[in-house]
Amino acid sequence: MKTFKFAALIYKFMNISEILKALNIQPVNESASTGSNWFSNSSSELRVVSSPVDGKEIAQVKMATEAEYEKVVIQAQTAFNHWRLLPAPHRGEIVRQYGNKLREYKEPLGKLVSYEMGKILQEGLGEVQEMIDICDFAVGLSRQLYGLTMHSERPQHRMYEQWHPLGVVGVISAFNFPVAVWSWNAMLAAVCGDVCIWKPSEKTPLTAIACQHLLQSVLKENNIPEGVFNLIIGDYKIGELMSHDIRVPLVSATGSTRMGKKVGAAVGERLGRSLLELGGNNAIILSPNANIDMALRGVVFGAVGTCGQRCTTTRRLIIHESIYDTFKEKLVKAYSQITIGSPLEDGKLVGPLIDKDAVNAFLSAVAEVKNLGGTIVTGGTVHEGFESGCYVYPCIAEVENDWSIVQHETFAPILYIMKYKTIEEAIYMQNNVKQGLSSSIFTLNMQEAEQFLSTAGSDCGIANVNIGTSGAEIGGAFGGEKETGGGRESGSDSWKAYMRRQTNTINYSNNLPLAQGIHFDI
Repeated sequence: MKTFKFAALIYKFMNISEILKALNIQPVNESASTGSNWFSNSSSELRVVSSPVDGKEIAQVKMATEAEYEKVVIQAQTAFNHWRLLPAPHRGEIVRQYGNKLREYKEPLGKLVSYEMGKILQEGLGEVQEMIDICDFAVGLSRQLYGLTMHSERPQHRMYEQWHPLGVVGVISAFNFPVAVWSWNAMLAAVCGDVCIWKPSEKTPLTAIACQHLLQSVLKENNIPEGVFNLIIGDYKIGELMSHDIRVPLVSATGSTRMGKKVGAAVGERLGRSLLELGGNNAIILSPNANIDMALRGVVFGAVGTCGQRCTTTRRLIIHESIYDTFKEKLVKAYSQITIGSPLEDGKLVGPLIDKDAVNAFLSAVAEVKNLGGTIVTGGTVHEGFESGCYVYPCIAEVENDWSIVQHETFAPILYIMKYKTIEEAIYMQNNVKQGLSSSIFTLNMQEAEQFLSTAGSDCGIANVNIGTSGAEIGGAFGGEKETGGGRESGSDSWKAYMRRQTNTINYSNNLPLAQGIHFDI
């Protein structure tokens, strides 16, 4: 532990160029890796990766073609034949060592996450900590891949079930959590005996490259063959190849609902499995029985954290009419105290949006609210004080829940506020969107809390009481319903998605009785 703390102290004072060097990020980076082996096509397209923090170029990456994809898949298939035969605790040991490597490099990797994506440094460091935590979880899981035993209706028969690895798992991750979501999938899949191919967002490929380099040393030290952990940098075409590829039995995709529908359709057409983590349109219900000061903190972080670019971001705030005006006043005051600026600076709470396309989507949504007759209470404009042009003032807007713009998820810091009269009305409003990821109620009334959590309550995959919609822990299964995709990642029994279930019956008698009392004599 002292070694990790000493390394963190050294890395804390490094500038970006030193961080890139420590993480082995080159000025021009290859498009694919099967472990220690990095390669690309000589004619690969170059993509410039710039930071939304200051608009400066960080590095360049080569974009993979179908040839690189094919090479990676073939290597992954070969590696699976070896990896699946290693005892699960042995696989867990590799993951444990990677968790320690992340501890050692938490500071530089967290800083790169912040600089490449734009989230504040504390969130960048928190994302790496989440990777460390899922590694710890996976290590324990490697000794707990339990099946069940069942009593047979036939004498001298034993029934049980066991779980086997699937094979090659494709992971398509999004820019907003450029490394954590991959680790949720890859670390669990690894202890389950699968091999992974990771296609990160083309908006944030450098953090993925850094993660692969950190893995490289662990794999080499343990003589793990090429192809267990694979990385491929590319655009949507690589995702399409993966989605249609029968050699990839499971594709885990995180991103927009539009993207998820395409992935789900392609994988479903070949009767493969898809694990989809898509959009959210998350709401907090604010009861008159709530602890108002605590609720205020939960609402503000949920709405503006990561500049509104979390799938669990609080998009809608449903406030009881009796406290609406009072809470709105408190909320506006809180927004006026939000510090906006470089996410690498201490004291800043909100950094930039990922790029100018995101800024334009933000401005379009604000304009649509005005066109529909809504009121912009505060914010909703671009912050002109930064060269990158990616900083905005978080927005609060008074709207109606059924407006099309409110029903749609805008991946930006826009909080829609509205009134309710009864708890039943509030729950109906909360559920009356196409997405179903995260939800929350702030109340000290037990009946309201239990109604919200009941079968007649929230229809989301995550339902919280007296905490906000964001900030999920790795111990629980993460995911949502409806257009959120239905997938579950991270904790609980989410590991089962990465394995195939097999039911076994053993007859240890000298007879062959049939089930259901069927007689078949010859």
